[in-house]
Amino acid sequence: MSYQDWFIIFIAVQFIHGLGTWKLYIKAGEKPWAAFVPVYNAIVLMRIINRERWLVFLLFIPVINVIMFLVIWVEIARSFGKNTYIDTFLTIITLGFYNYYLNYIEDVKYIPNRDVNPKSTSGEWTSSIIFAIIAATLVHNYVMQPYTIPTSSLEKSLLVGDFLFVSKFHYGARVPMTAVAAPMVHDTIPLINTKSYFDELELPYLRIPGFQKIKNNDIVVFNWPVDTMLNMYYTDKYHYKPIDKKTNYVKRSVGIAGDTLEIKEGYVYINGKKNELSDRAELQFSYLVQPKNRTFSKKVMVNNYDITDPFGIINRENTYQFVAIGDKTVDRFKNHPNVSSIEKYLSIEGERDSNIFPHNENYNWNNDFFGPIYIPEKGTTIDLNIKNLPLYKRVIEVYENNTLKVNGNNIFINGELAKDYTFKQDYYWLMGDNRHNSQDSRAWGFVPFDHVVGKPVFKWMSWNTNGKGFNKIRWDRMFTTVHGEGTPNSYFVPFLVFLGIYFGIKKWKKYKKED
Repeated sequence: MSYQDWFIIFIAVQFIHGLGTWKLYIKAGEKPWAAFVPVYNAIVLMRIINRERWLVFLLFIPVINVIMFLVIWVEIARSFGKNTYIDTFLTIITLGFYNYYLNYIEDVKYIPNRDVNPKSTSGEWTSSIIFAIIAATLVHNYVMQPYTIPTSSLEKSLLVGDFLFVSKFHYGARVPMTAVAAPMVHDTIPLINTKSYFDELELPYLRIPGFQKIKNNDIVVFNWPVDTMLNMYYTDKYHYKPIDKKTNYVKRSVGIAGDTLEIKEGYVYINGKKNELSDRAELQFSYLVQPKNRTFSKKVMVNNYDITDPFGIINRENTYQFVAIGDKTVDRFKNHPNVSSIEKYLSIEGERDSNIFPHNENYNWNNDFFGPIYIPEKGTTIDLNIKNLPLYKRVIEVYENNTLKVNGNNIFINGELAKDYTFKQDYYWLMGDNRHNSQDSRAWGFVPFDHVVGKPVFKWMSWNTNGKGFNKIRWDRMFTTVHGEGTPNSYFVPFLVFLGIYFGIKKWKKYKKED
C-alpha cells in the first residue's frame, strides 16, 4: 500500500472514531469537534480516560498501536462507568464499536478523575502483561532482537546453537512493514501454526537512520530475499511474503554496495584484491581424502580434534569427501597416519552450475569460480543490455518495483526504452564461511538494504546438542562479542558479579526499610 492509501485509511479511522465518541467527549466536558481532529483527538482522549499524554506516541507505532487500540477502547467504556467483565468482552469483541452503543443509545455518565489502578488481582496481572508485551515489542522491533544460529555456514565465528542479540540500531531500525501482526513472533504463531500477520495492510518501507554502515566482512542478519515458504516445511514459488516476514538468515557481507566481486578457487576477491577475514573467522572447504587403508573409522580425530563431516563421510571410489574443513585442520589432517593424500574439492572453472546465480545459460559460473560482478550502489547508473540484464533483472523488477519487458534486443522499463539504469538502493553480497555448505548470494544474488534486519553483537548463550551434562553449555562462548579481533573475552563472570551486587543492594535496602 502507498502512503496515499495509508493517509486515506488514517483519515477514515479519525472519522469513525469521531462518529462513535463525539457525544462522550461532550459528556466529559470537551468540545464535540475535538473527537474528529487527528492527533488532537488522541491528546484530549488521554485527558478523558485519565491517562498520560505520552501514550499518544504509542498509537502511531505499528504493531504496538493494535494493542493500544484495544486498551483505549476498554478505557473509554470504563471512564463512563462500564467496568464489568461483560462490558470489557463486548468492547473487545466488537473492536471498539461497543462505544457507539454508549455514544448514541445508553445514557452514561462521565467519571472524572477516575482511579485507573486495577481493582482485582486479575486486573493487575492483565495490566502487567500488557505493559510487558508493549515494552518487549518496542525493544524487539527497534533496539535488540534475540536470534538463534541454526546452520554451520559461519562455523567458528558463529556455531550452531549460539544465541545472539541482534542490534537493530547499528544500521538503523526498520519500521515493521506488516502494520497488523502478532507481537514478538515472526511469520507464524506458535502452537496454532497460523500466519501471524495481515499482508493486506502493509506499510511502505521506512528505516530510522543508523549510526553505522555495513562494512566488508560484517556479519549481518537479513530477510531471505527469495523466501516463498508457506511455513518451515512447505514452499510455493507464487507465495508472497512481506519483506519483514521473510525468513531470517545470517551471513557475512563479503561484498558491499559499489564493489566488484569475483570468486577464484573458492576465494573471494573484492575490486581485484583477495578478501581477508579476521582471525575470528575461518574459511572452510570440502576435501577429497585418499586413505592408506581401505576405510576410516566413523569418527576421525586429528590431534584430539573431531573433523567428522556433519553429514557423514561420502565414499567415492575409496576416496572420502570431508565437508567443512578449515586450513588449520587440513594441516593437521595431513599428518594423520591413515591419510595418503588430501586435495581441495573444487568445481571446474568454466563449468556452469544451474543452481548458481544468475541461473542463465550465458554465465558459466559455479560455487568456486564466479564473476566478476558489480554490486549495485544507490544512485549509480550502469549501462543496461541483453548480456548483463540477467544479473540485474530481479533488482529492477522485484526489489525496485519496475515493469520490465524485453523485445528482441530492446529493454523496456515502465514502458520506456532503457539503455541504462540507476539503482534506488544499496545492495550486498552475503556469503557463508563454509564455502561448500552454504546457501548464500551465489544461489540467489544480491541482498537489498531494505531486507537488512540488523547486526549480531553479542552471544549470551551457546548450546551444544552433542555435549553431555554441563558440557552442553559452551561456557567460553557465553556473554562474548561477535565482531572484533583475537579470542573473544567472556563477560559471564562479571555479569554474575554485577547481578550479585544488584540483588545484594536490593535486599539490603529492603532490610533497612523493614528495620
